[in-house]
Parts: sequence; C-alpha cells; structure tokens
Amino acid sequence: MSAPFRLIDRYKFSLIGLIIAIILFTFAALNNIDLFQGFLGYLNQIKGHEIHELIIPVLVFSIFIILNLSKRKKKYKIEHEKLVIYKAMLMSSHHVLNNFLNQMHIFKITAENTPDFDPEVLELYNHIIEDASKQIESLSKITSIDEKTIFQSVAPKTKPKPVTSVKKMEPIEA
Repeated sequence: MSAPFRLIDRYKFSLIGLIIAIILFTFAALNNIDLFQGFLGYLNQIKGHEIHELIIPVLVFSIFIILNLSKRKKKYKIEHEKLVIYKAMLMSSHHVLNNFLNQMHIFKITAENTPDFDPEVLELYNHIIEDASKQIESLSKITSIDEKTIFQSVAPKTKPKPVTSVKKMEPIEA
C-alpha cells in the first residue's frame, strides 16, 4: 500500500467527518440556513417521540469508536517502542562490529608484511570485510522492522571468490 493510501486509511474517519462538515457548512451558507436553530427546532418537534431510544445505540457506537482509537494508539506505541529498541540494538551491534573490523586490520597489516603470504587469502579477507561493512550499513537503513525485511537486508548479494590454493607457510622466527 502506497504512502497516500496508508495516510487515508489511518485517518479515514477524520476525513469523512471533515468532508461532511464542509458539505454542511457550504449548504447552510449558500441557502442562508441557521443549522443550530434548525437543530433546536427539530429537537422540539420530536420531544413527543421516543428519542431516548436512540441514546443507547449512539452510546454503543461511541464506545466502539473510543475502543478503536485506543487500540490504534496502543499499536502505535508498541511499533514506536520496537523501533526505539531496534535502533538502540543496531547502534550497539554496529559499534561492536566496527571495533572488530578495525581490530582485524592488524591481522591484515601483519599478513601484508609477511613474505610469501598468499595474496588470494588477502583478497578474500578484503571481500569479507567489505561484505560485512555493506551488511551493517544495510541493516542501518531498514525502515520496516520485521523478520523478512531484516533477513533480506543481510542476504548475500555476491558469493565470495573461492581460494584456489593455500600455501603452507613456515613459522616466522623472532
């Protein structure tokens, strides 16, 4: 559902009320009618009728409107709380993973300075680090917090190139 339709769906009763109010006001203004005086006159006319029978249905309807509004408010609060918790968890995880990635650069520097270190392994390392960084960034951009969206945001976009050969390295003597 697109954004304008979600907005209309969210506020449909308010929009219906606004449209009815505008139509009534326009009708009364164009026909020079005093709606309030007309309403009071109508109430005087139906005094003898059983108008009190309408009170209960109107109250029941009002109760359901109030229940609907409170349910929507509660749902909004829950969704907002989920968003706040998700963002806090994401920021904390982001911090931990960035620290880890930065510390892994020490291993990369050591590998680059080690003679006869397999360059394919370094290339694989770079690819893994780049992919992890992209996944962290992708998680940060999620707008809908649900299981499917989260899994889709971290799904592998490309497969890492397999290492074809691993050379056996001799230990470095200090």
